[in-house]
Amino acid sequence: MKPIVIAVVGGKKSGKTTTIETLIRHLAKEGYKIGAVKHIPEPNFTIDQKGKDTWTYAQSGATVIIGVSAREIATIERTDFRGKPLTEILRKCRDCDLVFMEGFRDLVAKNRKIYKIVVLSSEEQAAEDLKVFEPILAFTGPYHLKTTKKQPPYVDILRSPQELVDLVEKLVSKRVAT
Repeated sequence: MKPIVIAVVGGKKSGKTTTIETLIRHLAKEGYKIGAVKHIPEPNFTIDQKGKDTWTYAQSGATVIIGVSAREIATIERTDFRGKPLTEILRKCRDCDLVFMEGFRDLVAKNRKIYKIVVLSSEEQAAEDLKVFEPILAFTGPYHLKTTKKQPPYVDILRSPQELVDLVEKLVSKRVAT
């Protein structure tokens, strides 16, 4: 079964990482297998370090480099991601129950197969994000939004993280029931 994908979107320093970290911590304790995908917009960023063997292999022309230690396997793929669909990334998380994505704002905006948790910093942002993102599972973040019955709920991730965890688990329950 494909994992449920939830994108956490919001402005810089709004609390996206805190939201994902909190959800992962709580849901992992419940036994869920969780994937996390982070978009890094810096054009020259590399996870590899100059001078390391894996870096040397890539510089020599390898397009897939795998580093294996006693407790980790890291795969580095040298490829141009621009213009490729998210499904290529999500395929790497196929054995997960849930996948949380941070970033990828434009790619996930209207993708109805990806639920969104919107981290808010202002009322104006909330109004705009209601137009941009579909479907929204919940709002969270430093701006405490008062929602109506027609809007997704606002959940204070710092005060009541279990409320957001419960919303995610309802998605899993629906998936299992169908």
